[in-house]
Amino acid sequence: MLPHWEETPADLPAAIREIKAALRERIAASGRSVDEVFAVVERRVRAAADDIAAAKADGQPVWPVVSYADIAAGTVPQSQIDLLKRRGCLVVRGHFEREQALRWDRDIVDYVEGNHFFENYRGPGDDFFGSVGSKPEIYPIYWSSAQMEARQSVRMANVQSFLNSRWKHRSEGRTWFDPDRDSLYPDRIRRRPAGADSAGLGTHLDPGTLDLWMTAAYQKAFRHLFDGSVEQYDPWDAAYRTAGPQYPGSTMCSVFRTFQGWTALSDMDHDQGVLHTVPIPEAMAYLMLRPLLDDVPDDDMCGVTVNQVFPAGNKWHPDLIAALTGIPDVKAGDSVWWHCDMIHSVAPVQDQKGWGNVMYIPAAPWCPRNEAYATSVREAFESGASPSDFPAEHYEKDWPDRFPPARLNEIGRRGLNYTSA
Repeated sequence: MLPHWEETPADLPAAIREIKAALRERIAASGRSVDEVFAVVERRVRAAADDIAAAKADGQPVWPVVSYADIAAGTVPQSQIDLLKRRGCLVVRGHFEREQALRWDRDIVDYVEGNHFFENYRGPGDDFFGSVGSKPEIYPIYWSSAQMEARQSVRMANVQSFLNSRWKHRSEGRTWFDPDRDSLYPDRIRRRPAGADSAGLGTHLDPGTLDLWMTAAYQKAFRHLFDGSVEQYDPWDAAYRTAGPQYPGSTMCSVFRTFQGWTALSDMDHDQGVLHTVPIPEAMAYLMLRPLLDDVPDDDMCGVTVNQVFPAGNKWHPDLIAALTGIPDVKAGDSVWWHCDMIHSVAPVQDQKGWGNVMYIPAAPWCPRNEAYATSVREAFESGASPSDFPAEHYEKDWPDRFPPARLNEIGRRGLNYTSA
């Protein structure tokens, strides 16, 4: 058995040295070397990167695009489903009617202005989003009617179910999650005004940090990378990912998300400080094995540490960063989704043309890990507090017009675990 730490190790450098030595021994015991295993992954990733580069050179779209109408009718072309599995990202056109999205945007403005948010805003509550130069750009608001209506809507449930179903939710003789029930993970709002300058966000990913190598559940989830069967690694297999812990920190996510996502509340052009991803789901294997190569210091995981996002960059991952690709133009009501392990960034922008407004709503299917977090979410919802994954800012506690429990529909009640499955 590999050494593991279910809570953050007290001596991080020592734990890193110990786990790296153990992982190298595990790989060697399979009869393969770390270099041989990494070479398998490197070839797979480079082939995907070459495919992306060829698509760009031919003027072909890199991001798959489907219509909500096709999702609802079950008529999404197989070619786009195949591209979604290959690229790990998706734009859903017309997820909501454009006027509905614009109305939600106006409702959010009324909500924050009516409750004097700007007069009471205390600045960024965490170091990560503080880097974008918020004034504010990221609103620590969770319980507006607009957000809750979108989270519990049938349209959102249909898209989440479609996305969840791209994953293998049954494997190893177990069912890991329910693809048709979401946990309504509450997240924030971004509103970036026309004319804004934003520093954006650097390339990173959000599934965890050192816990990905150091906890028993993740060691099982990434077992094929370390036991000599690397060819069997499947970035779409949820096995062992739906119950394990994550080391606490200001940028943690307590739930298992199949996809991160946001819903556009304004029209946004592709060159106006928008989301970029490295659309290669298999890249996680590269990221997990790269620290084991000889050129990385024994007490270093290519810069990964606790209480910070998982960094990705040219120093250790040039093959990946070369494939970074932005979303196409989107309209209010479209939604954008990317695999939970995917490297992503937000491009900087100067003098932005038009608003850049989104609600962050992921796909977080019902599973033991998400059910455990649902209790704290329900308590935060009822009290108007900030959810426990986020800084304890609590702006909405005394706001009388936040979304009330009486307005929850069946999707909302199940997502917040007011009713049994």
